[in-house]
Amino acid sequence: MIKGQVISGRFGEIIVRQKSDSELELGELLVADSNNGKILLQVFDLIYGSQISQQNLELISGMKLEEGNNLEFMEPHLRNYKLALLKNLITINANNAISSKNLPNFFSEVREVTKEDLGFLTKPTSPLLIGNLRSGTKDMNFPVYLPGDKVFSHHILITGTTGKGKSVLMSNLIWDTVDKEYCALLVLDPHDEYYGRNKIGLKDHPTKKVVYYSTQNVPTGERTLKINLKEVKPEHLSFMEFSPPQNQAMNAYHRKFKKEWIESVILEKPLNVEFNEATLAVMKRRLMFLLDLDFDDNQLFCNGIFDIKAGETTIPDICSELEKGGTVIIDTSNFSGQAELLIGSLVASEILRRYKRHKIQGTLKDKPVVSVVLEEAPRVLGKEVLEKGSNVFSTIAREGRKFKVGLVAITQLPSLIPRVILANMNTKIILGTEMNSERQAIIESAAQDLSADGRAIASLDKGEAIVSSNFARFALPVHIPFFDEEVKKLVKEKGFKQSFEGVKLG
Repeated sequence: MIKGQVISGRFGEIIVRQKSDSELELGELLVADSNNGKILLQVFDLIYGSQISQQNLELISGMKLEEGNNLEFMEPHLRNYKLALLKNLITINANNAISSKNLPNFFSEVREVTKEDLGFLTKPTSPLLIGNLRSGTKDMNFPVYLPGDKVFSHHILITGTTGKGKSVLMSNLIWDTVDKEYCALLVLDPHDEYYGRNKIGLKDHPTKKVVYYSTQNVPTGERTLKINLKEVKPEHLSFMEFSPPQNQAMNAYHRKFKKEWIESVILEKPLNVEFNEATLAVMKRRLMFLLDLDFDDNQLFCNGIFDIKAGETTIPDICSELEKGGTVIIDTSNFSGQAELLIGSLVASEILRRYKRHKIQGTLKDKPVVSVVLEEAPRVLGKEVLEKGSNVFSTIAREGRKFKVGLVAITQLPSLIPRVILANMNTKIILGTEMNSERQAIIESAAQDLSADGRAIASLDKGEAIVSSNFARFALPVHIPFFDEEVKKLVKEKGFKQSFEGVKLG
């Protein structure tokens, strides 16, 4: 279908007159001919055009508006029209895509894109399904894949304001990777929304490869979360704001008492060096609060997930599951934010240590990529946090790709994350973001030039996204399928026998 005609402009800002019986939208994909092949274009702005001067337009408008004059234009579809500003995305020549470096032919017609134009978007060896290609608001029912092993090892940033579909997107990504051998996901779930206790969720995946840890009302067949205090080291607390003397005191206790250092802090066992009593008292109080410990009559009581006796194999078990390519979901909805991050720090530190050893031994190539899914990422990757020192999550962001360990950072506020960290996240899935400062942070660190896409990003509706990745030829507009509907459709198509307790399939 012909949508318009090229009439002027320049590279990156091609002006097209819209055909009177068609309608162009922000983000719509169009195709125009050039001497080197077809050029894929995208609308980034819309304006009005007219053959009548602005002064006369205002006069005619006033007559109709104020006097009720039923004035009619002669040939209104020729004299008044809409103009679209388009940018070059890619040049297509015989299903091969190359960077676009030329303009469409002058007066060439532009038409809507079809699936036949997209033969260069092939399915990679390790496919990660992101969603369906989108042209404006139209879902083209054309699946978009990225090379999952590279995408996860080089980190993903998912950003968007509340209600735009971040959780639905993440549920889709987890579902798609559960049965894939190239990757494993550690999901820290502060809202207990991914497993699906009373709704459709990852528990319903036909492979039954999801491992779920929780603390209360643990579903049958899943695991109770208990972690032994001996697993905690001072380095695991680097995301917290301990003062330099407190950090020195913790390290001194760890050097002397090894795995019993926390118990020794609570019991106030003496050190070989002296520290200020106030420093030791604050450190003790913060550790007791973080680990949910009580101390009475020279005895230590454990009230939460951290225990003196139980949980010795929990961290090794989780890491072994990840090394086998499993998906591990940890329900952290009953914990404080710092306790959740401590759990993530424990697992991430251990898996990074193991994978460094695998690289030295030459066995890393046989291991899946392990990616840590982290909600509210600025808690550990924010500028203020990192000014006080690095932590395992920032280490993974900078160095993890060398060891096949990645991050999936989810946030509403990417501007709080330093540019050097944002630049290391080579795939950004951008959902609707209306705040200009947040859009700018994304645009300035995107893999493709999104400088003209501010309006498009602000106008993204729920379930619409733009994917900017080092592993895509251009910034991909996608539609994110609704998770529940996709799972129901899969069950119906494949004939999986799932219970979906408490869920009406209709």
